[in-house]
Amino acid sequence: MLYAAYMPFIRNGGLFIPTSKSYKLGDEVFMLLNLMDEPEKVPVAGRVTWITPKGAQGNRTAGVGVQFNDGDNTARNLIETHLVGALKSDRPTHTM
Repeated sequence: MLYAAYMPFIRNGGLFIPTSKSYKLGDEVFMLLNLMDEPEKVPVAGRVTWITPKGAQGNRTAGVGVQFNDGDNTARNLIETHLVGALKSDRPTHTM
């Protein structure tokens, strides 16, 4: 699931968040991520940079891509640590 949601191809990294809520590009969001074996939730601020609408082509999951803000690489570092070795995979994701 984390592999399918992570977006390493955008500056600072980001996550695709499945949702039926309506967002606009550029909307500021704040999330508390529960990452695999991490004992505490990770706070992340970001901006909506990707929108997959409900009913999108190819039966894609509706949701938004959130780019992590500059300055705090905690979430990105934790995610990439959990995904080491998988980031170069060609398995499908929610975004590409």
